[in-house]
Amino acid sequence: MVHKIVRDRLFWAVLLLSLLTWGMPHLRPLFAALFPALDRPVYTQDSFVALVLAHLNIVFWSSLASVLVGVGAGVAVTRPAGREFKPVVETVVAMGQTFPPVAVLAIAAPLIGFGTEPALIALALYGLLPVVRATIAGIESVPDSVREIAQGLGMGGLGTLWQVELPLALSVILTGVRTSVIVNLGTAAIASTVGAKTLGSPIIVGLSGFNTAYVLQGAILVGGLAIVTDMAFARLTQHLNRWRSAH
Repeated sequence: MVHKIVRDRLFWAVLLLSLLTWGMPHLRPLFAALFPALDRPVYTQDSFVALVLAHLNIVFWSSLASVLVGVGAGVAVTRPAGREFKPVVETVVAMGQTFPPVAVLAIAAPLIGFGTEPALIALALYGLLPVVRATIAGIESVPDSVREIAQGLGMGGLGTLWQVELPLALSVILTGVRTSVIVNLGTAAIASTVGAKTLGSPIIVGLSGFNTAYVLQGAILVGGLAIVTDMAFARLTQHLNRWRSAH
């Protein structure tokens, strides 16, 4: 067991990210040596632990909204009654990613106020496209012969969807969810422009105050979160493929 943990890259990535999150203030001598002209080489307005948790909170809820709406829309347009709406849905979600999140924030903030809410709306819209496309691609990749067998076993449309189509399409759908979440992890940093607490806070303060150390600290943790999350999704995909092979 110990040998397995030692060889686990995900374990070491999580450990390194945790050490950086809790230990960033202790790296003051390093940043002071790298940027000797700065009076404050380490961001101290908020703890990095609080910033990471707030960042993950926004990404979680916005990604959950993207997945629920995206999978629902993808399933709907693959049903016989909804196929004619497929081009419209694909166009709408593509437009959602065409508009920069900053533009969505600029429109939403004056209407519903500054803070987390406009950031959630912007990120949820921005993360829809990969989920919708992956859901449609996954369901459409299921062979018609498999559907015919399911119908021959007495399954109706809903039963075929839940017991055949979605399980077979799950790995493709998961790829879209993975892309959506990773994109949201990086994009969530701009939520600090409307008052939301994220890892974008030290980046924005650093850019406005010409403090490269702050920018570097925020960027390192955002990048670390993206790497760990991507590795976790890769692990989940491996387990899913093994489960499908076993069944």
